[in-house]
Formats: sequence, structure tokens, C-alpha cells
Amino acid sequence: MGIKIYKKTTPGRRQMSGLTYEELTIGKPYKPLVKRIKKHSGRNNYGKLTIRHQGGGVIKQYRLIDFKQLDKMNIPAKVETIEYDPNRSAFVMLVKYADGERRYHIAPEGIKVGESVITKTKAKVQTGNRMPLSHIPIGYPIYNLELTPGCGGQMIRSAGSSGKLVSIEGPMAQVQMPSAEVRMIRKECFASIGVVSNIDHSNVSFGKAGRKRRMGIRPTVRGKAMNPVDHPHGGGEGGHPIGLPGPETPWGMPALGFKTRNRKKYSTKWIIKRRK
Repeated sequence: MGIKIYKKTTPGRRQMSGLTYEELTIGKPYKPLVKRIKKHSGRNNYGKLTIRHQGGGVIKQYRLIDFKQLDKMNIPAKVETIEYDPNRSAFVMLVKYADGERRYHIAPEGIKVGESVITKTKAKVQTGNRMPLSHIPIGYPIYNLELTPGCGGQMIRSAGSSGKLVSIEGPMAQVQMPSAEVRMIRKECFASIGVVSNIDHSNVSFGKAGRKRRMGIRPTVRGKAMNPVDHPHGGGEGGHPIGLPGPETPWGMPALGFKTRNRKKYSTKWIIKRRK
């Protein structure tokens, strides 16, 4: 995997870079595991805008990813293809189980077509295999981690990310997240061995606004450029400071260094060390 730098033929190309996609093996997805998803442009079921700066973008087909893999315990699967997924930063792999069924999984870094993966209570410690935390050696990189037994992978699924099993004490395991947060998780929870694919995802420079628009990301207007009625930073003549001790959101909440997590949240007791 690598980054390609485009020739400086236009102002937009001057700063632009992209991925080489050398790992991908096929262009079109497996049709039975693809469905159309409706766009909502950041609006809820009442039509009210709840997430700003979303809308437009090219049409995407959703790949049905198997995050659990629990109903395929002890059945080996062979990797058939490694594919691009427009709905996530990581690549996905199409695997064919010994019983003939095909499913999409999140692809780990370094996996090759033809290799075997398996979900098992005591599996071989190799990239792509999935097993409970209680049987994963301390210090190994993990991804697609469950937080509740049987719920399927919920954490560590974005490109280039990985966690690390720190220790196992009694019924709980201590896992270091990509953010450096250390959290206690039940040792029956499953995780996959390896690092999520597409490590260079964060190194790509978009180069121009249009490339972001095709991803469904709309422009973000600075608060300073607005009127006082629209934003706490608004108003004034010319370039001026915001006139506040620190930056605020449009609704008056502090934007930097302010903890928004509910102090009474049920899962706080499982966090041993907070993220940086």
C-alpha cells in the first residue's frame, strides 16, 4: 500500500494525493451482500437537521459486513477478494466458508487472497482469526472488538487502528484502545487478531473542495464570518478576535478542553485510564 502524488497540472492537483489501492483484487462488490441505503443528509425522522455539513455526494452501495461471526464458529473460511468499501475507511474482504456461504469481513493489514481465517474459542494466533480475549496472548494487536458478549464487533474498526490486550484479571480483561484509553472488558468478548487495513488512509490530502463534496461533506462556515445572531463568535468589523475566554459552539458550549461525557454514565466504572 502506498500514497501517490498527482502531477501539478491544476491548482487543485497541486496539493492532491491519493491511495494506490495495490491491495485490492476486484472492482465490483459481491451483489447478494450489497444493498442500497437511503441518504438522510444529517436529518432525523422529523426532517430536522441534527448533524450539520452533510448532504449530496455520490450514490453508495452498502456492503453487509458480518461483525459477529459467531454463527460460523469452527468453520474455516478462505479469503476470495479484498475490496474497497465507500462506507468506511478500512478495506473489506470477501470470505467463502467451507459450507459454501460468502460473507464480508473487515480486512486486516497484510492479509492475502487464498489465506484462511476462522472464528474459534482456541484458534491459531494469526492475522484475521477471531477468538475470545481470554485466549489471545498479552500484547497482541487486536481489532473489531466486542464490548458486550454476543453483540459483535463495535470498537477498533477504522483504517490503521488497533488495540492491545494489556492483562487478564479474573472475569475481566484490560484492553488499551487506539486512543490510549485502558478499559475493562469481559474476557468472553471476541476480537480479531491484527491491525485494520488501509494504514495510509490518514495521509491522503484531498487537494480541492470538490473531492470532499463527492463524499457528502458540505462546507463549514467559520463562526467569525457570521452575524451575532447566528454564532457567539459573530459580529464586529473586519478581522477581529472572538471576544471570549475560549471558543464556543453555535449553542454556547465550550469548544476546546471541555468534557462532554456524562459523569454518571454507566460504563465509566470500566475505564481504568482515560484517553489522552
